[in-house]
Amino acid sequence: MTTEPFTLLKLSNRIQSIDILRGIAMVLMALDHVRDFFHISAWTDDPLNLETTTPALFFTRYITHFCAPTFVFLSGVSIYLQSLRKTKNELSVFLMKRGLWLVLLDVTIISFGWSFNPNYNFIFLQVIWVIGISMFLLGLLIQVSYKFILILGLLFVFGHNLLDFVEAADGYKPTFLWDVLHHGNFAFYTLWGSHKAVVFYPIIPWSGLMMLGYCAGVFFTSNYSAGQRAKILVRIGEGLLLLFVVLRLINVYGNPVVWSIQKTNFYTFLSFINVHKYPPSLMYMCVTIGIALISLVLLEKVENRFTRIMSIFGRTAFFYYILHLYLIHFFATIYFYANGHSVSESVANIQTNIWYFITPGEGFGLLEVYVIWIIVILVLFPLCKWYDRYKQAHKEKWWLSYL
Repeated sequence: MTTEPFTLLKLSNRIQSIDILRGIAMVLMALDHVRDFFHISAWTDDPLNLETTTPALFFTRYITHFCAPTFVFLSGVSIYLQSLRKTKNELSVFLMKRGLWLVLLDVTIISFGWSFNPNYNFIFLQVIWVIGISMFLLGLLIQVSYKFILILGLLFVFGHNLLDFVEAADGYKPTFLWDVLHHGNFAFYTLWGSHKAVVFYPIIPWSGLMMLGYCAGVFFTSNYSAGQRAKILVRIGEGLLLLFVVLRLINVYGNPVVWSIQKTNFYTFLSFINVHKYPPSLMYMCVTIGIALISLVLLEKVENRFTRIMSIFGRTAFFYYILHLYLIHFFATIYFYANGHSVSESVANIQTNIWYFITPGEGFGLLEVYVIWIIVILVLFPLCKWYDRYKQAHKEKWWLSYL
């Protein structure tokens, strides 16, 4: 059975589980961002810090680990499915143009959404930027072969943690290029004057994950029945979770930070599952993608009100992403003024706060964070529903494929 993607196979119908899982990832992502803006310790402590966190705070952060890798992986799957109705040249050009477009939006519209800073003192290279770069690279690579993309993706995902040993050496200091490619250590690099850039999502591990998602797309074609696909995805998912457990027990490779014995058995368990996202370690990708693959199988035959709502969010993911960011920051701005602060105060503190209308040490507990999160989702749903209907009714509009 061939795995060559450009045989223009015909899909029998849309795989709804992809949209559903993507929508769940987007909804969980909003929870993490609400926590960033509203939780009282968001700017003063790490929710994964086992010395100070609580189980509820830990898992509020931990469950959102699944968002970015799931979205990047499914983006690769979707690109493969596009290859069934486009030629190599058509898809290559589209991916390179859309990839560059996403990078442009990330350093302009999206960076402003995070900071509300019209001077753009800080450019945040986050998930949309790395999706754009990964799309651009995939646009180049699809001119080669499926097998080459598979091998390169495996090399990037399973081998990139070898660079951890270089980074752990005494006296090591990353450069901007190194951070862009692998490290992503939250260091600020001066671009010009007072304008700085910080890399959250480096290229090598994330682009490798998109490549593997692209290669997994073959299982969603008519070459495989639903039963065959389910069996394969479950086996791969279980294999990744088993690999996570084995390598984590060995405690040598796959995560730059080893786990350790803590004050209680439960906190030792938290240390064991606490994996590195910046950059995404092999262990991080194993546990998140392993669960994502099994979830795809479990969701494929589920149809109810919840899955229909999630599929709407999944089909309007980028539209949702931009709106949710501005909405959350708008709510945070209202809270900032309600606490008696002024815009001049925020401007004066921008070098330490990074984002406008945020005061470290002020905020709510987890219960209020969850309430705000639910409000955000309720506000976004009718907007995404409208946009989804607009897209379905205007498929002839080429520019919609860039949003």
